[in-house]
Formats: sequence, C-alpha cells, structure tokens
Amino acid sequence: MSKKQLLAEGGEPPPVESPAARAAIAALTLAGVALSIHQLFNLQLLGAVLIEGRYLYILGGIFLALAFLVFPLRRARGPGAVDWALFALALAGAGYFAWTAETSLEMGWEYAAPDAARWVSIAFYLLILEATRRAGGLTLFVIVAVISLYPTVADRIPDPLSGFASPFWDLAAYHMISSESSFGIPMRAFGNLVIGFIIFGAALQKTGGGQFFNDLALALVGRFRGGAAKVAIFASGFMGSMSGSVISNVLTTGAVSIPAMKRTGFSARHAAATEACASTGGVLMPPIMGATAFVMASFLSRPYVEIALAAMIPSLLFYFGLFVQIDAYAARRGLRGLAPGEAPTLRAAAAEGWPYLLVFGVLIFLMVAWRMDTLAPFYATALLLIINQVMRRHRFTLRSLTDLVVGVGRSLAELTAVLLGVGLIVGAFSATGLAGTLVNELIFMAGDSTLALLAMGAVTAFVFGMGMTVTACYIFLAVVLAPALEQAGLNQLAVHLFILYWGMVSYITPPVALGAFAAATMAGAGPMRTGIEAMRLGGVIYVAPFFFVLNPALIGEAPAWEVAAALSAALAGIWLIGGALQGHVSLVGNLPGGPLGALWRAGVGLGGLLLALPGGAWIGLPHVVLAAAGLALAAPGLGLAAIGARRAGRPAA
Repeated sequence: MSKKQLLAEGGEPPPVESPAARAAIAALTLAGVALSIHQLFNLQLLGAVLIEGRYLYILGGIFLALAFLVFPLRRARGPGAVDWALFALALAGAGYFAWTAETSLEMGWEYAAPDAARWVSIAFYLLILEATRRAGGLTLFVIVAVISLYPTVADRIPDPLSGFASPFWDLAAYHMISSESSFGIPMRAFGNLVIGFIIFGAALQKTGGGQFFNDLALALVGRFRGGAAKVAIFASGFMGSMSGSVISNVLTTGAVSIPAMKRTGFSARHAAATEACASTGGVLMPPIMGATAFVMASFLSRPYVEIALAAMIPSLLFYFGLFVQIDAYAARRGLRGLAPGEAPTLRAAAAEGWPYLLVFGVLIFLMVAWRMDTLAPFYATALLLIINQVMRRHRFTLRSLTDLVVGVGRSLAELTAVLLGVGLIVGAFSATGLAGTLVNELIFMAGDSTLALLAMGAVTAFVFGMGMTVTACYIFLAVVLAPALEQAGLNQLAVHLFILYWGMVSYITPPVALGAFAAATMAGAGPMRTGIEAMRLGGVIYVAPFFFVLNPALIGEAPAWEVAAALSAALAGIWLIGGALQGHVSLVGNLPGGPLGALWRAGVGLGGLLLALPGGAWIGLPHVVLAAAGLALAAPGLGLAAIGARRAGRPAA
C-alpha cells in the first residue's frame, strides 16, 4: 500500500506548505478552541451566551472551512483558488445559520424554512459532501451521499426499506437545520466532549508524552523474550488511545517498533502483524479511545467515564490475547529480549517522565471523582503546558507551538468533515422513520435466536467497517442495528461496545485490512500474508465481543464477585486459545506437531473457547458445564505439552 493510498484512507493529512493556509489554520483553530472554552466553561464574556445550536454552527463552520485547506484538491501544490473559495463559502454558510439560529428554532425552519434558508441549506449540504469526500475518502462519500438522499425515494422502495418521503427542497433544510442530522448527536458529542480530548492527545504527544510511554514500555518488558514486540503492544496501545487513528498509529509507532522486532528475530510478516494488532487495539483502549467513545456517551446519555470503565475489561482481554501469542511465538523460536543497553531502566524512564503520569492522574481524578468529563481534558492540557515550560527537553518554541496548533486544527478539521457527513445518515433515517422498521425486520429475520441476531450484527458491522472510519461506522450501526439488539434483551452498553469492536475488525482482516497493509509496507512484507497473520494474532477481537455482550459482567455491569469470576474464566480461556493458535502454551510448553498434534491443538483452542464463553439462557447451558467440558478438551494437549517440555530437559515456560 502506497503512502498516497494510506492518506486517502484516513491517515495523517499532508502538511500544508502555503504560509497563508498555515496561518489561517492556526488562527481559526485558536478561535475554535477559544469558542469551545467560552461555551463549555460558561464564561459569558461581555455577557455573551450562545444557545447550543448557534455554538455548533460556528464551531462546525470553522473546522469545515479548514477541511478545504487541510485537504486541497491538489495536495502536492497546497490550497488553490477553488479551495479558498469553498473555505469562504463554508464560513459564510455557517455564519448564516448561526445568525438565524434562534429564529429557526422558534419558527420551526427544519420543517418549513423560507426560500433563502433552503438555498443556503442546499449549498451547505454540497459543501459537507465535498468535505466528506476529501477527508473520508470516496467510499464514505458514496455511502453518505446515497443514504442522505434516500428520503427522496423512500416511499417507492419495497419493504422493509420503505419509509416517509421528502422532496429534496425540504430535505436539504431538514439536514442542515434539524437537530437530528448533521448538527445532531455526532456534532454535539464533538462540541461538548471530543474537542477537549483531541487537544489533550495532541499536546501530550507534542510535549514528549509519546516518547515517555515508549520508554516506559521498553523499561517494563523490553528485556523479556520477544521484548521488542511486547514493547510494541504497550507503546501502540498508549499512542492509539491518544490518536484514535489506526493508520497514523501504525505509521508513527511502527517506525520504531517494526525494525526493533525484526532486529531481535521476528519475521517481517509477524512484526507487521503485531504492530497492526497493537495499533488497532489502541483505539479501543481507555482512557481516551479516540473520538468514538465520546459519541457513544452522547448516544447513551451516560457520562464518558462509564464508557471508559466498561471498555477496560474488553481491552484487557484483547491485549492479553496478543501478549500471550507474542510470548508463545518467542518461546517456540528461542527469541531473546533487547540487549541491556538498548532498553532504558524503569527508574530512568520514571525520573524523566513522571510528570506525564501526574497529568494522567489529574485527568482520571477529575473524570471519576468529580465527573467533569467535559472540562477535565482542558485542565489536564493546561497542566501539561505548564509542566512543558519547566522541562527543558520538550519546552515549546514559537515554531513548535505553532506546529501543535496547526496539528490540532488538521485533526479537528478532518473529524468535523467526517462527523458532519455521517450526521446526514442519521438525519436520513430520522426523516424516513426507517430506523424503527429496520429493527423489527432484523428481529423477525433472526427469529427467536439471539445468537443469530448477533452474528448478523457482526457481519453487518464488519462490512460497513471496510468503507467507513471507526466513528462513522459506529454512528451508522448505533442508529440501525443497536436498537434491534437491545430489543432482544441484551445489555445496552454491551451492545454499543459490540458494534464498536466489530467495526474495527476490518483493520486487520483481508481483503481490506488497512492497518495490516500499512504495517506490511513499512516492514517489507507481503500484505495479504500479513493480514492473515494479523487475524491470528488478533483473534481475540473476533470472540471477545460475544463474551461481553452475552455476559455484561465483562464490562463491569454486575456485582464485583461476578465480574472477578467472569474475568478469570475469560483470561484462562484466552490463554488457551492463544496457545493453540501459536502451538505453544506459556508456562506449559510446545504443543505436539504433525496431523495428530493439530487435533490436540484444536482441543486446546476449543477448550479455551468453552471456558471463556458465558453460559446461561443465551447459550442454553450453565457456565460450570461449559467450563468442565472445556477443561476436559484441553487437558490432553496440555498434558502432552508438559511431558514434552520435561523430556526436553527444560522447565515449562
């Protein structure tokens, strides 16, 4: 995969070479951040109080306009006359909607807008589509464009996709003025939650936080067997949680981790697959989890901290499965860790970077103890900037501070363009009333089988995840699929995490596998073989969502003793599954090879699956029975592995 393709599929936007464009991005980013601080802290400077609609129009207009400068038509040359014209039109259109926000709310313009508002709505609708194409790629543009226009023909489509029809003249105004479309839930989440955490994540990386967490990972696990790969797990997890982008995570941490893995004996394919899996899991890891978790908090009307806490156990299961397989791979091949001089000591890493742990402590305290989800990242960022002026190594200069502001502007512009576009999908379902009918049809097709409905949901999420960003995929499925799963009696929060996880699967699963292909390019490995290896290493991501959606104890929605029991069983099951996939069970030894050995490996893997799978009404058997059957299936293979290790004259490891 070429760098151009990676950029087209959601990687970091290219640098803007034009000084005028750079100045505009920096100035408007500062204006947007100042507006957000004024609104969220309720400063009321000069007596100014903005209603939410007006605030979102101004904020959305600023970063939509910047999207045309960040993603110009000719990227190699920077913004041209067309890009600047679209930039001006976006600001003008948003300014009109902001100016008339109170009037449109009082007069119900979303259903009966004057002609002037309709024409501006059409122009703004086209601007959003073009920005979505530039920022999200052609696939997302086509999906958004087709579904956003669906209400114009909804009455002529057969069931179950039939719905209320709206002429385009009315539909465009509904999309732009209604609180159910572009400026609905996705943009509310952006304006109230996402923007603060995007700023915090960017500031953390620019002030040396990324380097610290990489050094911390090296100090913790770098000296152990397969240490370079284990470092990649931790470093990519930390970085992915901050950036929220699989591709950018691969391109940044992979530049260090992949050569280190290859140097210590990992094959190019395995090194690339490890980095792809670790980077994918980072987007699912608290406390930041990219932007999607904040949108989820808005959908569920729950504090963000509850979403982050619920995601902790599934994230632990994913990374534990990856860690177990890396350890097994290194053990089978006798790979060693990094040499003593290559990895910093824990004391040195902590002495250099303890302020970053302090900042994270403040962030988590404000979110958990004081429930300040909205304001916590701004306080944490302010503390980070103060610390930065004390630490000489990463102290900002005027140039580096400008780079930080421009980098934040690029990220916010890209995200705004995608969220405004995806909001059109939400608006289309709202305008036609289709979401409710689809729920009933899905339940009817699945019959009485909850497992069948979950399987349909997993496949749907996987397919849509191929063509959309993580956030876009989640929003679409939260509208269409989540209500059906909830109506089947499943836990609401578990359902939303389920579709988030399955929306991420496509990043390591061919034929798309963008994360795996990006890592393969950096490692010099075959893309498809890397994708297949990533599927094996990241195998937990395919089964863990079924575990926690059928047993909410695995997202903390149960008494403490039940959570502990479910987590213990799941970890033990994943330990066996990882061992079966790699042919070596950590702490036991190598599983037998050959055709008969494949049978014993299958028994260990299936045994692990039964051990981790929750029992109860959904499965038809109690967990005790499943666990007993799993242990019985795994026992022969584990016994043979232990005997083999003893005969080889080495301790089980």
